[in-house]
Amino acid sequence: MINAVAEDRRNALDRLATVVSEVLAPAVLVAALLLTVGWHAGDTPGVSRWWGLPGALFAAVIPLGYVLHGVRKGRLTNHHIPERAARRIPLLFGTASLIAGLLVMLALGAPREVLALLTAGGAGLAVFALVTHWWKMSIHAGVAAGTLTTLTAVYGPLVLIGTPLVLLGCWARVRLTAHTPAQVVAGALAGLIIAGTIFPALR
Repeated sequence: MINAVAEDRRNALDRLATVVSEVLAPAVLVAALLLTVGWHAGDTPGVSRWWGLPGALFAAVIPLGYVLHGVRKGRLTNHHIPERAARRIPLLFGTASLIAGLLVMLALGAPREVLALLTAGGAGLAVFALVTHWWKMSIHAGVAAGTLTTLTAVYGPLVLIGTPLVLLGCWARVRLTAHTPAQVVAGALAGLIIAGTIFPALR
């Protein structure tokens, strides 16, 4: 009886971790963040609030589409790409897509906040692509921490009440044995530092 209760608890925690990993997936957070920052940029008179849409297309939708295509073709195990060696090419593709989007939106006159966010995102992807050659740093943790840091720069310290969500996301990746504690801590620190330096400096 005790073993059955313990097994039910483990299964429930695993299901919770799976749901958290999907809800706080990098593509989801990146798209939501770009839409939010784009909407905020629209506070400036004459600036459209929808600049985040093309940003989300290049930074989240196209890279995710590439990954899902790889899954369908059997080149990738799943959309979280659990194998470290398989991550580098999708990360480089995502970086290229983001840079292309940045150049297009720069030419079209996108607001500085959105361009700053895309630049920070491109820098983050490049760093993770480089580190992935040797170590499987958590992209989930990096994007979650970077999202919170960016929103804090835009809306102020009240946003830090969302910190438990970042910690929950980190727990989920460890719970699912997708990463070690060191890998989620390193990923979160990388996301925090990149978002906390590049985005404020360029916005």
